Amino acid sequence: MSRRSIVPFGPQHPVLPEPIHLDLVLEDERVVEAIPSIGFVHRGLEKLVEKREYTEYVYVAERICGICSFQHGSGYCQAVEAIMNVEIPPRAEFLRTIWAELSRMHSHLLWLGLLADAFGFESLFMQCWRLRERVLDIFEMTTGGRVIFSVCKVGGVRRDISSDDMKRIITVLDTIVADLKDFERVFFDNNTVKSRLCGVGVLSKEKILELGAVGPVARGSGIKLDMRKLGYAAYDKIPQVEPIIETAGDCYARCLVRLRELYQSVEIIKAAASTMPEGEISVKVTGNPNGEFFSRVEQPRGEASYYVRGNGTKFLERFRVRTPTFANLGALLATLPGCDLADVPMLVLTIDPCISCTER
Repeated sequence: MSRRSIVPFGPQHPVLPEPIHLDLVLEDERVVEAIPSIGFVHRGLEKLVEKREYTEYVYVAERICGICSFQHGSGYCQAVEAIMNVEIPPRAEFLRTIWAELSRMHSHLLWLGLLADAFGFESLFMQCWRLRERVLDIFEMTTGGRVIFSVCKVGGVRRDISSDDMKRIITVLDTIVADLKDFERVFFDNNTVKSRLCGVGVLSKEKILELGAVGPVARGSGIKLDMRKLGYAAYDKIPQVEPIIETAGDCYARCLVRLRELYQSVEIIKAAASTMPEGEISVKVTGNPNGEFFSRVEQPRGEASYYVRGNGTKFLERFRVRTPTFANLGALLATLPGCDLADVPMLVLTIDPCISCTER
């Protein structure tokens, strides 16, 4: 008869620098149950909406997460703009789209590096993060920041990108694609990588729908779920926005989705740069929001939802965020029972957890 034991995983596991804690119930080396304990982070960001003017709160919204900070800011601004019937200039819509896709590249390259580090490919980890640095250089050139950008505001954006800078960005993106193709075969074809990822953490399409998972986790199981198809920002004007899916539903499929989305983001940025109109980048906003709106954007990890309610004053009454990691935690817990203890770090990583987003 197998003997059961409980092994704590986190909150400071070397593979997971996030404050999540799992109690893993083991029989020998096999996980039979996973009991999560979340709630280590308390920053009170949603409460701050009552103490910061709605025009200032975008800076707080951006700090919900450093990796997807731009989408948090733009998602908040979209909701406030909808309440106030503010139509931002077309050029601002394209600029938001470009920065959003650069954020997706930044996040996916970071994740690929962490995945490589998890299965012991240190040089591959460094290569992924070396490419990520080039994306951060683009952010620094166009926004002045590398993590928090503060270019999104209610009514548009604060900075423009010149045609010369856009040409330089396209050149850099082409070099990123060329270098990515050089080492992508390690993710696609290496037998060691496949042995760690293929057939591990399988989630069926039906299970994903039952648990409400989003982003690459859902698309890795064959579900065409992508909020960019709603057409916010300038996505309705770009034909390259089509959900990238895999059908295997395992860790390998979720890895392939993120890899292929890197190439897609480059194509979207190029399409946006070639069709972006001239003109203003913001409009003057007067008055205060009075009403409520529910905004959705596609972050690198999946759908993020923003509920904003105004009462006619400069301070909002309520701000609520539902992040993709929160939606994907149920899918994570479904993959753990029956797996080997050695696979737990890989399974946790493949949902790309962001606990600071989830626990605000």
